[in-house]
Amino acid sequence: MIPSPDKSARMCKSLARVEGDTVAQSMEPVMNLSLYLLTVLIWGTTWIALKWQLGVVAIPVSIVYRFGLAALVLFALLLISRKLQVMNRRGHLICLAQGLCLFCVNFMCFLTASQWIPSGLVAVVFSTATLWNALNARVFFGQRVARNVLMGGGLGLAGLGLLFWPELVGHTASPQTLLGLGLALLGTMCFSAGNMLSSLQQKAGLRPLTTNAWGMLYGSLMLATYCVVRGIPFEMDWSARYVGALWYLVIPGSVIGFTAYLTLVGRMGPERAAYCTVLFPVVALNVSAFAEGYQWTAPALAGLVLVMVGNVLVFRKPKVAQSVNPILQAKQV
Repeated sequence: MIPSPDKSARMCKSLARVEGDTVAQSMEPVMNLSLYLLTVLIWGTTWIALKWQLGVVAIPVSIVYRFGLAALVLFALLLISRKLQVMNRRGHLICLAQGLCLFCVNFMCFLTASQWIPSGLVAVVFSTATLWNALNARVFFGQRVARNVLMGGGLGLAGLGLLFWPELVGHTASPQTLLGLGLALLGTMCFSAGNMLSSLQQKAGLRPLTTNAWGMLYGSLMLATYCVVRGIPFEMDWSARYVGALWYLVIPGSVIGFTAYLTLVGRMGPERAAYCTVLFPVVALNVSAFAEGYQWTAPALAGLVLVMVGNVLVFRKPKVAQSVNPILQAKQV
């Protein structure tokens, strides 16, 4: 029996749609992996630029310069490309909260905590973002917490503990240690809150480029206000070292890094994207081995193995029931 022209047209449209969806689905893992590696490589090397910024300019002022300039770059790119999305009042309020959490309090907490506790301990606390994101996604969005994500996050946390074990056991406990741990934990929770807010914006159809531009602007303005109230001078170090470090943090570290990471949050979910926080220190240690003579030890290598196994677990997709072949289903239309 020869199908009618209308039925043939519907079959062709269905097949074309299925083929297009199949191509998009086949490219999705490649895009996710590219964004993931880009984020890890960029944020795993920004510690060098942060270290080079220490000196003449106060830490809060350097953060203001970083995100203020990054916001200007993003707005310029969006206006030139005509891709700046219009937001309503709700969107701006969420961007204001995101700027406070992700581009202001988060950085102040970690940089202040680093004055009282070792950087390795800060990295271990920050790596709990995977677990916090999984919990918050469950609480606020009703997403099921995948067992493999929790297991992978736990292995990554244990691996970082081994990587920084000499630094951790060599640090004596004190009231300042507890304060530093509290600030590091607060910074991690602010980072997680920023992830949730970005995910909320993306569910509303707002892309990270637009929300990051506004969030960075709001965050830098709030931190600049804090500096004015505290009487912190807005000095500038015009040395090539400081200026180069600043622009590395502005373009790769902020414009590219935050856009790639928060896009990943929208594509993969906040709990899986946050495993990047476990891999940043691994990249940093490899760079340090090359640039500063860091020596790998047996516990550190064991920790590296745990981190990599955790990464595999986090990215393992849960098994789902086999579905009907979409092409055969289209033929039945």
